[in-house]
Amino acid sequence: MRRLFYILFLSVFFSVNICASTPTEEGEKINVKEIIFDHIGDSYEWHITSVNGKHISIPLPIILFSEQSGFHMFMFSVFHHEESFKGFRIGEKDGKYAGKIVEVNAQGEEVRPWDFSLTKNALALIINCLLLVFIVLWVAKWYKKKPMEAPKGFRGVMEMLIMSVHDDIIKPCVGKDYKKYAPYLLTAFFFIFFNNIMGLIPIFPGGANTTGNIAVTIVLGLCTFFAVNIFGTKEYWKEILWPEVPTWMKAPIPLMPVIELFGIFTKPFALIIRLFANIMAGHSIVLGLTCLVFITAQMGEVVNGSMTVVSVLFSIFMNCLELLVAYIQAYVFTMLSSVFIGLSRVESHH
Repeated sequence: MRRLFYILFLSVFFSVNICASTPTEEGEKINVKEIIFDHIGDSYEWHITSVNGKHISIPLPIILFSEQSGFHMFMFSVFHHEESFKGFRIGEKDGKYAGKIVEVNAQGEEVRPWDFSLTKNALALIINCLLLVFIVLWVAKWYKKKPMEAPKGFRGVMEMLIMSVHDDIIKPCVGKDYKKYAPYLLTAFFFIFFNNIMGLIPIFPGGANTTGNIAVTIVLGLCTFFAVNIFGTKEYWKEILWPEVPTWMKAPIPLMPVIELFGIFTKPFALIIRLFANIMAGHSIVLGLTCLVFITAQMGEVVNGSMTVVSVLFSIFMNCLELLVAYIQAYVFTMLSSVFIGLSRVESHH
């Protein structure tokens, strides 16, 4: 019951936060698409809430390198007071670089400088990683002090998660070399799971769509890709380059080797897209259901009142479902990575 109340509180807070961020002028319609993309997208500031139409946000440092004027570093807050700063400005909403920092070259065209800015997702990754490291070290310190005592509460949950991933996923899927890969796979699981959970919390420092960012999932997929192919056995590469199929399928036209080589890249690609698409879709659905309250606000009190109840109930349901999805996506990524690594550790059949 306490957990349900907590989820209800988050849903209501999320609704208020979105309502404060939407236009409130009379007769102006709410752009649901813009609201969703603003919240799941990256930005140069971290929006906290709005009070009486005034946005409260944390401006982040902008670090740029222009081929025309060199390095520049300043806070994003300067764009709240000036339309342009040192020749830089925010790209128009309907333009090619909407929401990005651009500059105008000698030909009068908008071009993108080298952008090394600390964005919302980058800051969220740093905060989440520091929190995760603190939690793991805190649990490890307790185990070091009391090695013979059974853990309870949060430490017990952590032990259950670690042992379930280690014993039920890594050990059977990787095989006898599982100890070599267990640190990476456990790190990947908790990194994805913790970032998924933090993305569901609508208050700072949560709410960032980190695992729903394609750049983050690409790095995770590349880590598995390198772990599979760099440490693959000779037998693994033999099965790819010269598989045990009829000779006419290997020479003179290398049909099967090409297919096998193509499979090397499709495996991590599937990991990348699965995690990215599921997390981003979940955030979009929750936001869309929450926006029902404000879409029906202009349809009368009766319709709006009934749809508010429906919206809150569906938001609670989706938040509960997203908690499950947060675990499932971390579980699936770790399991498939373990399977791919286990297949790369194949030994000679003779």
